Amino acid sequence: MSLRDRLVDPNSPERRPRRAAYALPTLFTAGNVFFGFYALIEIFQGAMEMVTASASPNLANQHFVKASLAIGLAVFLDGLDGRIARMTNTVSDFGREMDSLADVIAFGIAPAALAFVWGVRFVEPVTTLNPKVFEYLNSAGYFFSFIFLLCGAMRLARFNIQKNPMPKNPGRPDRKYFVGLAIPSGAAVVASVVFASDGVPLRAWTFSAAWLVLLALLSFLMVSTWRYPSFKDLSLTRPRSPVTIILFATVIFLIWRFPQAALLAMSAGYMVSGIVIRIGGIFRRRFKSPPPQPEHQIG
Repeated sequence: MSLRDRLVDPNSPERRPRRAAYALPTLFTAGNVFFGFYALIEIFQGAMEMVTASASPNLANQHFVKASLAIGLAVFLDGLDGRIARMTNTVSDFGREMDSLADVIAFGIAPAALAFVWGVRFVEPVTTLNPKVFEYLNSAGYFFSFIFLLCGAMRLARFNIQKNPMPKNPGRPDRKYFVGLAIPSGAAVVASVVFASDGVPLRAWTFSAAWLVLLALLSFLMVSTWRYPSFKDLSLTRPRSPVTIILFATVIFLIWRFPQAALLAMSAGYMVSGIVIRIGGIFRRRFKSPPPQPEHQIG
Protein backbone atom coordinates (compact mmCIF):
# COMPACT_ATOMS: atom_id res chain seq x y z
CA MET A 1 0.00 0.00 0.00
CA SER A 2 1.40 3.39 -1.03
CA LEU A 3 1.73 6.37 1.29
CA ARG A 4 -1.14 8.10 -0.49
CA ASP A 5 -3.42 5.11 0.10
CA ARG A 6 -2.43 4.88 3.77
CA LEU A 7 -3.54 8.47 4.38
CA VAL A 8 -6.97 8.13 2.72
CA ASP A 9 -9.92 8.83 5.01
CA PRO A 10 -12.04 5.63 5.01
CA ASN A 11 -15.20 7.66 5.68
CA SER A 12 -14.68 9.86 2.63
CA PRO A 13 -16.53 8.71 -0.52
CA GLU A 14 -14.15 10.80 -2.65
CA ARG A 15 -11.09 9.11 -1.09
CA ARG A 16 -9.76 12.37 0.31
CA PRO A 17 -6.78 12.29 2.68
CA ARG A 18 -7.30 12.46 6.41
CA ARG A 19 -7.30 15.94 7.90
CA ALA A 20 -4.16 15.17 9.86
CA ALA A 21 -2.34 14.38 6.60
CA TYR A 22 -2.51 18.04 5.55
CA ALA A 23 -0.35 18.95 8.55
CA LEU A 24 2.60 16.95 7.22
CA PRO A 25 3.74 19.33 4.41
CA THR A 26 2.75 22.31 6.57
CA LEU A 27 5.28 21.19 9.20
CA PHE A 28 8.06 21.41 6.63
CA THR A 29 6.85 24.86 5.60
CA ALA A 30 6.83 25.91 9.27
CA GLY A 31 10.42 24.71 9.52
CA ASN A 32 11.18 26.87 6.50
CA VAL A 33 9.80 29.92 8.34
CA PHE A 34 11.77 29.05 11.47
CA PHE A 35 15.10 28.83 9.65
CA GLY A 36 14.44 32.15 7.94
CA PHE A 37 13.70 33.74 11.31
CA TYR A 38 16.76 32.10 12.86
CA ALA A 39 18.96 33.38 10.03
CA LEU A 40 17.76 36.94 10.65
CA ILE A 41 18.56 36.65 14.37
CA GLU A 42 22.07 35.38 13.58
CA ILE A 43 22.63 38.23 11.11
CA PHE A 44 21.63 40.79 13.74
CA GLN A 45 23.89 39.19 16.33
CA GLY A 46 26.82 39.08 13.92
CA ALA A 47 26.37 42.74 13.04
CA MET A 48 26.23 43.67 16.72
CA GLU A 49 29.44 41.75 17.41
CA MET A 50 31.15 43.63 14.58
CA VAL A 51 30.19 47.12 15.76
CA THR A 52 30.68 46.74 19.52
CA ALA A 53 33.95 47.87 21.08
CA SER A 54 34.68 44.39 22.38
CA ALA A 55 33.93 42.80 19.06
CA SER A 56 35.25 39.31 18.45
CA PRO A 57 35.67 38.85 14.70
CA ASN A 58 35.65 35.06 14.94
CA LEU A 59 32.42 35.11 16.93
CA ALA A 60 30.81 37.48 14.44
CA ASN A 61 31.92 35.29 11.55
CA GLN A 62 30.30 32.26 13.16
CA HIS A 63 26.99 34.11 13.34
CA PHE A 64 27.13 34.75 9.60
CA VAL A 65 28.03 31.10 8.97
CA LYS A 66 25.05 29.97 11.05
CA ALA A 67 22.80 32.33 9.09
CA SER A 68 24.01 30.89 5.78
CA LEU A 69 23.50 27.33 7.03
CA ALA A 70 19.97 28.19 8.19
CA ILE A 71 19.14 29.50 4.72
CA GLY A 72 20.60 26.33 3.22
CA LEU A 73 18.45 24.14 5.48
CA ALA A 74 15.42 26.20 4.47
CA VAL A 75 16.24 25.46 0.82
CA PHE A 76 16.34 21.75 1.65
CA LEU A 77 12.98 21.85 3.43
CA ASP A 78 11.44 23.89 0.63
CA GLY A 79 12.33 21.13 -1.79
CA LEU A 80 10.52 18.60 0.39
CA ASP A 81 7.23 20.25 1.38
CA GLY A 82 5.80 20.47 -2.13
CA ARG A 83 7.04 17.01 -3.06
CA ILE A 84 5.52 15.49 0.09
CA ALA A 85 2.24 17.31 -0.58
CA ARG A 86 2.10 15.76 -4.05
CA MET A 87 3.07 12.31 -2.76
CA THR A 88 0.33 12.38 -0.10
CA ASN A 89 -2.27 14.11 -2.32
CA THR A 90 -2.56 16.98 0.19
CA VAL A 91 -1.94 19.88 -2.20
CA SER A 92 -4.14 22.82 -1.18
CA ASP A 93 -4.51 26.55 -1.75
CA PHE A 94 -3.67 27.16 1.90
CA GLY A 95 -0.43 25.22 1.61
CA ARG A 96 0.50 27.06 -1.58
CA GLU A 97 -0.02 30.47 0.00
CA MET A 98 1.76 29.41 3.20
CA ASP A 99 4.71 28.23 1.16
CA SER A 100 4.96 31.55 -0.70
CA LEU A 101 4.91 33.57 2.51
CA ALA A 102 7.57 31.32 3.99
CA ASP A 103 9.72 31.75 0.88
CA VAL A 104 9.57 35.54 1.16
CA ILE A 105 10.98 35.30 4.69
CA ALA A 106 13.56 32.55 4.24
CA PHE A 107 14.70 33.31 0.66
CA GLY A 108 13.92 37.00 0.35
CA ILE A 109 14.33 38.97 3.55
CA ALA A 110 17.00 36.78 5.19
CA PRO A 111 19.37 36.55 2.16
CA ALA A 112 18.89 40.26 1.39
CA ALA A 113 19.86 41.19 4.96
CA LEU A 114 22.80 38.79 4.89
CA ALA A 115 23.96 40.13 1.52
CA PHE A 116 24.04 43.70 2.81
CA VAL A 117 25.55 43.09 6.25
CA TRP A 118 28.16 40.60 5.08
CA GLY A 119 29.01 42.14 1.72
CA VAL A 120 28.71 45.91 2.16
CA ARG A 121 28.28 47.08 5.73
CA PHE A 122 31.85 46.53 6.96
CA VAL A 123 33.89 47.59 3.95
CA GLU A 124 36.96 49.50 5.14
CA PRO A 125 37.47 53.01 3.66
CA VAL A 126 40.63 53.64 1.67
CA THR A 127 42.36 56.95 2.27
CA THR A 128 43.43 57.25 -1.36
CA LEU A 129 39.80 57.29 -2.54
CA ASN A 130 37.16 59.94 -2.15
CA PRO A 131 34.94 59.19 0.90
CA LYS A 132 31.95 59.76 -1.35
CA VAL A 133 32.78 56.48 -3.08
CA PHE A 134 32.03 54.52 0.07
CA GLU A 135 28.85 56.47 0.68
CA TYR A 136 27.71 55.54 -2.82
CA LEU A 137 28.75 51.94 -2.23
CA ASN A 138 26.70 51.78 0.97
CA SER A 139 23.68 53.28 -0.82
CA ALA A 140 24.13 50.82 -3.66
CA GLY A 141 24.20 48.02 -1.10
CA TYR A 142 20.82 49.10 0.26
CA PHE A 143 19.43 49.37 -3.27
CA PHE A 144 20.60 46.04 -4.69
CA SER A 145 19.72 44.12 -1.52
CA PHE A 146 16.21 45.55 -1.78
CA ILE A 147 16.06 44.76 -5.49
CA PHE A 148 16.99 41.15 -4.70
CA LEU A 149 14.08 40.98 -2.24
CA LEU A 150 11.67 42.71 -4.62
CA CYS A 151 12.54 40.53 -7.61
CA GLY A 152 12.23 37.42 -5.45
CA ALA A 153 8.75 38.47 -4.33
CA MET A 154 7.78 39.21 -7.95
CA ARG A 155 9.10 35.79 -8.97
CA LEU A 156 6.89 34.13 -6.34
CA ALA A 157 3.84 36.16 -7.40
CA ARG A 158 4.35 35.19 -11.04
CA PHE A 159 4.77 31.54 -10.08
CA ASN A 160 1.48 31.60 -8.14
CA ILE A 161 -0.67 33.07 -10.91
CA GLN A 162 0.78 31.22 -13.90
CA LYS A 163 -0.36 27.63 -14.30
CA ASN A 164 1.61 26.63 -17.40
CA PRO A 165 4.25 29.31 -17.94
CA MET A 166 6.28 29.12 -21.13
CA PRO A 167 9.95 30.16 -21.03
CA LYS A 168 11.36 32.36 -23.76
CA ASN A 169 13.58 29.46 -24.83
CA PRO A 170 11.27 26.39 -24.54
CA GLY A 171 12.87 23.01 -24.01
CA ARG A 172 11.63 19.49 -24.62
CA PRO A 173 7.84 19.20 -24.23
CA ASP A 174 8.20 16.11 -22.00
CA ARG A 175 10.33 17.96 -19.43
CA LYS A 176 9.35 20.44 -16.73
CA TYR A 177 11.16 23.75 -16.36
CA PHE A 178 11.19 26.84 -14.18
CA VAL A 179 10.60 30.14 -15.93
CA GLY A 180 13.38 32.22 -14.43
CA LEU A 181 15.66 31.39 -11.53
CA ALA A 182 13.62 30.20 -8.53
CA ILE A 183 14.01 32.31 -5.40
CA PRO A 184 15.38 29.39 -3.29
CA SER A 185 18.16 28.98 -5.86
CA GLY A 186 19.01 32.68 -5.68
CA ALA A 187 19.10 32.51 -1.89
CA ALA A 188 21.28 29.40 -2.09
CA VAL A 189 23.89 31.31 -4.11
CA VAL A 190 24.05 34.07 -1.48
CA ALA A 191 24.24 31.59 1.40
CA SER A 192 26.85 29.36 -0.27
CA VAL A 193 29.18 32.29 -0.96
CA VAL A 194 29.00 33.42 2.67
CA PHE A 195 29.46 29.83 3.88
CA ALA A 196 32.46 29.29 1.59
CA SER A 197 34.12 32.43 2.97
CA ASP A 198 33.82 31.15 6.57
CA GLY A 199 31.56 34.11 7.27
CA VAL A 200 34.37 36.67 7.06
CA PRO A 201 32.73 39.93 5.92
CA LEU A 202 34.02 41.68 2.84
CA ARG A 203 36.49 44.47 3.58
CA ALA A 204 37.76 45.52 0.16
CA TRP A 205 35.49 47.82 -1.83
CA THR A 206 36.37 46.05 -5.08
CA PHE A 207 35.03 42.71 -3.81
CA SER A 208 31.99 44.47 -2.42
CA ALA A 209 31.28 46.05 -5.80
CA ALA A 210 31.59 42.64 -7.46
CA TRP A 211 29.20 41.26 -4.85
CA LEU A 212 26.61 43.87 -5.78
CA VAL A 213 26.99 42.92 -9.43
CA LEU A 214 26.21 39.32 -8.46
CA LEU A 215 23.11 40.46 -6.57
CA ALA A 216 21.98 42.42 -9.63
CA LEU A 217 22.52 39.33 -11.81
CA LEU A 218 20.52 37.11 -9.44
CA SER A 219 17.72 39.67 -9.36
CA PHE A 220 17.58 39.77 -13.16
CA LEU A 221 17.61 35.98 -13.48
CA MET A 222 14.70 35.63 -11.04
CA VAL A 223 12.40 37.91 -13.05
CA SER A 224 13.65 36.71 -16.43
CA THR A 225 11.81 34.22 -18.61
CA TRP A 226 14.84 32.02 -19.16
CA ARG A 227 14.56 28.28 -18.78
CA TYR A 228 15.88 26.46 -15.70
CA PRO A 229 15.55 22.73 -14.93
CA SER A 230 12.97 22.11 -12.21
CA PHE A 231 13.84 18.47 -11.31
CA LYS A 232 10.15 17.89 -10.56
CA ASP A 233 10.31 14.85 -12.84
CA LEU A 234 12.70 13.30 -10.33
CA SER A 235 10.65 10.77 -8.34
CA LEU A 236 11.80 9.39 -5.01
CA THR A 237 9.73 6.21 -5.36
CA ARG A 238 10.83 5.01 -8.81
CA PRO A 239 13.62 2.47 -9.23
CA ARG A 240 17.01 4.02 -9.97
CA SER A 241 19.74 2.92 -12.35
CA PRO A 242 23.20 2.12 -10.93
CA VAL A 243 24.63 5.25 -12.58
CA THR A 244 22.06 7.47 -10.85
CA ILE A 245 22.76 5.84 -7.47
CA ILE A 246 26.51 6.35 -7.93
CA LEU A 247 25.90 10.00 -8.89
CA PHE A 248 23.78 10.61 -5.79
CA ALA A 249 26.36 8.90 -3.59
CA THR A 250 29.12 11.04 -5.09
CA VAL A 251 27.18 14.25 -4.42
CA ILE A 252 26.50 13.20 -0.83
CA PHE A 253 30.17 12.35 -0.28
CA LEU A 254 31.35 15.67 -1.72
CA ILE A 255 28.92 17.62 0.46
CA TRP A 256 30.02 15.66 3.53
CA ARG A 257 33.76 15.87 2.80
CA PHE A 258 34.03 19.27 1.11
CA PRO A 259 30.83 21.11 2.09
CA GLN A 260 31.95 24.65 1.28
CA ALA A 261 33.32 23.95 -2.19
CA ALA A 262 30.59 21.45 -3.09
CA LEU A 263 27.65 23.65 -2.08
CA LEU A 264 29.15 26.69 -3.77
CA ALA A 265 29.79 24.75 -6.97
CA MET A 266 26.27 23.30 -6.97
CA SER A 267 24.50 26.62 -6.42
CA ALA A 268 26.71 28.55 -8.82
CA GLY A 269 26.50 25.80 -11.43
CA TYR A 270 22.72 25.83 -11.34
CA MET A 271 22.66 29.62 -11.64
CA VAL A 272 24.99 29.51 -14.64
CA SER A 273 23.06 26.65 -16.27
CA GLY A 274 20.19 28.94 -17.23
CA ILE A 275 22.61 31.44 -18.78
CA VAL A 276 24.36 28.69 -20.73
CA ILE A 277 21.06 27.25 -21.96
CA ARG A 278 19.94 30.71 -23.07
CA ILE A 279 23.19 31.52 -24.90
CA GLY A 280 23.27 28.07 -26.46
CA GLY A 281 19.74 28.53 -27.80
CA ILE A 282 20.67 31.89 -29.33
CA PHE A 283 23.67 30.39 -31.12
CA ARG A 284 21.69 27.39 -32.33
CA ARG A 285 19.01 29.60 -33.87
CA ARG A 286 21.55 31.95 -35.42
CA PHE A 287 23.74 29.29 -37.01
CA LYS A 288 21.01 26.79 -37.82
CA SER A 289 20.99 26.02 -41.51
CA PRO A 290 17.75 27.06 -43.25
CA PRO A 291 15.45 24.30 -44.48
CA PRO A 292 15.98 23.33 -48.13
CA GLN A 293 13.76 25.17 -50.57
CA PRO A 294 11.75 23.16 -53.09
CA GLU A 295 13.02 23.29 -56.66
CA HIS A 296 10.85 25.01 -59.25
CA GLN A 297 10.95 23.51 -62.74
CA ILE A 298 10.13 25.56 -65.79
CA GLY A 299 8.39 23.94 -68.71
